[in-house]
Amino acid sequence: MTQIVERHLFGPGPTNPYPEATEALGRPLLGHLDPVFIQIMDETCDFLRAAWGTRNARTLPLSATGSAGMEASFVNTVHPGDVAVIAVNGLFGQRMCEVAARCGAEVVAVEHAWGTPVDPERVVAAHPNPAIVAAVHAETSTGVRSDISTLGEAVRASSDALLVVDAVTSIGGIELRADDWGIDVGYAGTQKCLGVAPGLAPFTISDKAFARRVERPRSWYLDLGLLGGYVGEAAAKGGGRTYHHTAPVAMVASLHAGLRRVLDEGLENVWARHADAGALLQKGLQEMGLELFAQEGHRLPDLTTVCVPDAVDSAAVRRELLERYNIEIGAGVGEYAGSLWRIGLMGPNARPDAVALILAALGEVLGR
Repeated sequence: MTQIVERHLFGPGPTNPYPEATEALGRPLLGHLDPVFIQIMDETCDFLRAAWGTRNARTLPLSATGSAGMEASFVNTVHPGDVAVIAVNGLFGQRMCEVAARCGAEVVAVEHAWGTPVDPERVVAAHPNPAIVAAVHAETSTGVRSDISTLGEAVRASSDALLVVDAVTSIGGIELRADDWGIDVGYAGTQKCLGVAPGLAPFTISDKAFARRVERPRSWYLDLGLLGGYVGEAAAKGGGRTYHHTAPVAMVASLHAGLRRVLDEGLENVWARHADAGALLQKGLQEMGLELFAQEGHRLPDLTTVCVPDAVDSAAVRRELLERYNIEIGAGVGEYAGSLWRIGLMGPNARPDAVALILAALGEVLGR
């Protein structure tokens, strides 16, 4: 029988969950149309509105991982031949391009050097009249934060495009204000700073974007028009719920508990806790003589990218951390697979004792 071990999940995700989120997974299971579960779902949608910083009525947890959130964003908004200007400064910007193209978009990719933030001026100058502009807020592959507020202002000043934003590694960890920043469609994941297991995609879409949606998107499962009859809108209109799919009730209950934990602490306090932990980690890594990859001034606090020293076997260090200390850190991706480590301090792991643990263990392994 496979031995179950407890790991310190200090990679790019998933992170260790908040205890409240774990406890909720063990509660008695409810039916997906049970009135008690419907109340949990509605409260979860309210909590997600707070986490996103939005008043959007159509804010919900999609029954799939964050990648399905990306699919839902484009499959519901891309009409055949629409121009989608997509900022690319890492793997997930590249993936946006692939998904948008499969949905029929004419993709204009605005390439940036990996490790640098998105340049809003270059993005809006890439095409005179796009239907969609898209960018990653916190690029998981590089540890870089981009200024979505400035990008949103630039998009609104230059066109009537919808702004689509990947907030998978930012929601619940760093400042996120969808309405203030002009985000029309946003998607995220539960397994990072929200401190919940993987399995749901927190999603939000504005009235403007919903009005422009594809009436019969290529995906039945991710059709937001159909989903609205089950989550949120039906209750708001006083009508009955319509069956769409069997919701993952235990995961929604876990997200509900995790979000309540975050909101009880206070979003700004949670952001500050992540900022403090990230600053402490990055200072400690540099004091060890290690070089950070992401551009200074734009580094994520919740996910730090570290350059692997010359003559050091990246995979061997990660393996020893896992086998000796039960610590998981991530490798780089793409051309940086062997030359970067990605160290995440997300959710409940954004605290000083976690910083001390990873610095001590990494220093000991490198020292030997």
